[in-house]
Amino acid sequence: MASQAIAREDATGKSAQRAIAEPVGADILDRITKQLAATAEQYDRSGEFPRANFDLLAKEGLIGLTVAPEYGGRGASFGEAIRVLAAVAKGDPSTALILFMTYHYHANPARAQGWPAHIYERLAQDAVAGRGLIGGLRVEPELGTPVRGGLPATVARRTADGWAVSGTKIYSTGSTGLDWFSVWAKTDEETPRVGNFLVRSDSPGITIEPAWDHLGMRATVSHAVHFDDTPTPLDHAVDIRRPEQWAAGAGDPSLAIWNALSISTIYDGVARAARDWLRAYLNDRVPTNLGASLATLPRVQEKFGEIESLLQVNRTLIRDAAARHDAGDPPSAVEVNNIKYLATANAIRAVEIGLELTGNPGISRKNPLERHYRDVLCSRIHSPQTDTILIAAGRAALGN
Repeated sequence: MASQAIAREDATGKSAQRAIAEPVGADILDRITKQLAATAEQYDRSGEFPRANFDLLAKEGLIGLTVAPEYGGRGASFGEAIRVLAAVAKGDPSTALILFMTYHYHANPARAQGWPAHIYERLAQDAVAGRGLIGGLRVEPELGTPVRGGLPATVARRTADGWAVSGTKIYSTGSTGLDWFSVWAKTDEETPRVGNFLVRSDSPGITIEPAWDHLGMRATVSHAVHFDDTPTPLDHAVDIRRPEQWAAGAGDPSLAIWNALSISTIYDGVARAARDWLRAYLNDRVPTNLGASLATLPRVQEKFGEIESLLQVNRTLIRDAAARHDAGDPPSAVEVNNIKYLATANAIRAVEIGLELTGNPGISRKNPLERHYRDVLCSRIHSPQTDTILIAAGRAALGN
């Protein structure tokens, strides 16, 4: 991919040059969407990790999209990363959700600065080479998600060589296909610290239990991962802090925007795939008593127009927030989480309208609309969830 140099000011105020990758071509993204869509049903039925999809993305040089140029990456802006995620999600949202985690890890400059340099460089170069998929393992059977507070039961015990990690993580997105686990655990110190321990997925003492058997997003292989004194080097405790220090940084807008807008984009992609299938169905379906396609009926046109309006709102909200982020004026955590709430609700409603228009064919497993509906409903489970988002929005508006 070609690059262009753009001027910016460095820390001293002097003009500097930074290489910015050219956007991925629309023709490439369209081809990727079609290739992923061709096998999406297969992966949904098998519940397997979509390895071939990541081989394709690696071949196109898209695993390291958000890795900085100094590590050999493309240094894509947030807006560009969202654009690629949208194309991937429209083809196969499970693949997009797994990919998003790797994009997120490399797009946050603070992470690269805080981790040991040689460790981050290794992960970055792996991603550029088409490997190095990484995911955060945070949710536990008893604790649930740490977003709502509490210490994890997973423990990192100091050993002569580093750390030994023991515990169970559930809903571990990408489990069987990841190269690295970022495990949320507490230390065994008298006053525990909490944070992320990097563990290679092929380390000893790891068992993956095939527990993911959900309504939708089945190819995310979000299984349970058990650690039994799994060793990891001392410096692979890349970011551990006192619990109160994590609480103090909970409102980091850079983390919120990546999570909220990526999740919004992925499920908006599901709704767009459903919309495209529905459009073809309505134009092709010609009832004998009508003598014309369903698409000619004013009532159908009205409902399809409602879908278009919902998706237009999504696109406007997501693109505007991404542009603000890239311009250095990011929306607040409250604002982007509101977008997540609205965009996912709009996506669900858009697919529901499709079901209303199609009746039985829409929920037949031979048609993809049924799969799209199951997938889009999964948008509700992602943190932050609706109650958290709306309470925060209400407090902010009320001045509390």
